[in-house]
Amino acid sequence: MPAPTLKQRLDNYERLMRLDKPIGILLLLWPTLWGLWVAGEGRPGVFLVWIFVLGTVLMRSAGVVMNDYADRHFDPHVERTKDRPLVTGLVSEKEALLLAGVLSLCAFLLILPLHKLVWAYAVVALFLAATYPYTKRFLAVPQAYLGVAFGFGIPMAFVAQIYSVPPLAWAMLAANVFWAIAYDTEYAMVDRDDDARLGIKTSALTFGRFDVQAVMLCYAAMLGILLWLGWQLHRGPYYFGALVIAVALVAHQYWLIRGRERDKCFKAFLYNNWIGAVIFAGLAVDYAYLGGRYLVLE
Repeated sequence: MPAPTLKQRLDNYERLMRLDKPIGILLLLWPTLWGLWVAGEGRPGVFLVWIFVLGTVLMRSAGVVMNDYADRHFDPHVERTKDRPLVTGLVSEKEALLLAGVLSLCAFLLILPLHKLVWAYAVVALFLAATYPYTKRFLAVPQAYLGVAFGFGIPMAFVAQIYSVPPLAWAMLAANVFWAIAYDTEYAMVDRDDDARLGIKTSALTFGRFDVQAVMLCYAAMLGILLWLGWQLHRGPYYFGALVIAVALVAHQYWLIRGRERDKCFKAFLYNNWIGAVIFAGLAVDYAYLGGRYLVLE
């Protein structure tokens, strides 16, 4: 077989990093933007936003490469993942590790202009991203760990702007944990049979016949925390209106997942991009028109 051309190699790397499937980037980006806007009282610096957006793309890409490396012996036996580049041999294990390292290094170089405390939090974020794939071997609900990893941009956003992480920021992270458990359980419901056969632990298997109820309870906890957040921040109708729309989107997801059909569960998972986007839009518009009251965070 002839050696792949540069274009073919880059295409394989793109698929390995899931750049052709940006949903993961978006689910990582929205809570990061929530943190940036709250910590910056609706006025985060353009350069800071650029750093965090690009850093999100780089870290999510590194994370999925590390995930595929960790799951390289499981993925060939799962219908949804059997054609991934690392499984088919289009990308070697050595290439995958090197790619993850380069992406992580680039992400770290991005934050060098920021406060040194951000560097420390970035190391924790990298640790979370690198270890998450292995939690599926022993944690009953690894999605909770994923929620911490995907929401760690929130405390980083606060540190980058106010050099500390107030309790309300950790509450925002908790909201993201509940959100991640909800949407990733929907995702896990797609692979339930394969995961059970391979002995992989997921929330879909742990919750069993109560999976749909657990998903809805996690959404309720997430939205409840965000409602409390809005009250603490003295937000206005744009933010609370966005939460009402988010509730409607959650209700639609219940309609999709109640029958536990694979395609509909995956469709429900994808709808979470709109939940994150709507909440961010409501937050940004509310700050733009009503300004910020930050005293509650001191």
